[in-house]
Amino acid sequence: MADYEFDFDLLAELTETSGVPGYEDRVREVVRREFESSVDEIRTDAMGNVVGTIAGDGDYSVAVAAHMDEIGFMVRHVTDEGFVQLDALGGWDPRVLKAQRVRIHTEDGDVPGVIGSPPPHTLSEEQKEATPKVEDVHVDVGLSGDDAKEAVTVGDVVTMDQTTREMGDVVTGKALDDRVCLFAMLQAAERIEDPEVTVHFAATVQEEVGLRGAKALGVDIDPNLAIALDVTVANDVPGFEAGDHVTELGEGTAIKLKDGSVITTPKVHRRLRSVAEEADIPHQSEILPAGGTDTAGFQNTHGAKPVGALSVPTRYLHTVTESAHVEDVDATIDLLTAFVESETGDHDYAY
Repeated sequence: MADYEFDFDLLAELTETSGVPGYEDRVREVVRREFESSVDEIRTDAMGNVVGTIAGDGDYSVAVAAHMDEIGFMVRHVTDEGFVQLDALGGWDPRVLKAQRVRIHTEDGDVPGVIGSPPPHTLSEEQKEATPKVEDVHVDVGLSGDDAKEAVTVGDVVTMDQTTREMGDVVTGKALDDRVCLFAMLQAAERIEDPEVTVHFAATVQEEVGLRGAKALGVDIDPNLAIALDVTVANDVPGFEAGDHVTELGEGTAIKLKDGSVITTPKVHRRLRSVAEEADIPHQSEILPAGGTDTAGFQNTHGAKPVGALSVPTRYLHTVTESAHVEDVDATIDLLTAFVESETGDHDYAY
């Protein structure tokens, strides 16, 4: 196992805690608890975004954002036979859902279930070749039709049932998108003391369904500069050419140049690189061809803002086995801390 400096138990708690878009309650309580010892003020808005603020001298402010929500589902129907049908919350690849354990979160507690997968030798050739769809997924809760309808209600939310593990040099589990970056933000907040500028650490909601929480915060806190944290693709696995890797595990935190929603401000990503070089923090550049992040939610929501982003390279995104290198997590925490601590409000990010 590679050496690392962070609190693995907290990372595991964050990743294993449930919180789909619009229902981030449980993970929000963890965030508020962690902010208690590190920030001057904590507030939650009507959407559920949590902002922990460390006050600086002067009027200049920096927003650091990582989203709390994970991809999941909402119950859309319970059949007479007792099977639960789902509606996706966020972008799922239905191919990865077969034979997975889930938890259905009801008002009376969690109900365990499994996503059914018929044995392959009973399938016709047509069934084997069919393209899977989320709407075709069914959850078996092990109950009769009447009992299932008593236990599960339309509108209940569903998350994958998975634990977070150390595996060689990586951590692997569900919801590293974006709990590993939420974790990095919380760790940086613990380290930063007496910054020259005011820092708003924002744990945002509903990123997976359209960057909705960040757009609201862009208006509410109206920062002078915004830095978003999210995972990014690491296709450094068999079947991909080197030019399609986007990032590689173990090569450091990724400084975003663009994704499908944003082109980061050149002077911001250049200063991120400069800080990394001066502090000898491992880093790489990220050009993500598709997908969006909270970076875009802050860029032009309430007037134009300079924005930058750090990403944790992650394999197998939007599955239950997302995997990130521990040294890349450390590098992300280190660079975020160094960048914020060195922000004076005097840097010119204008074109």
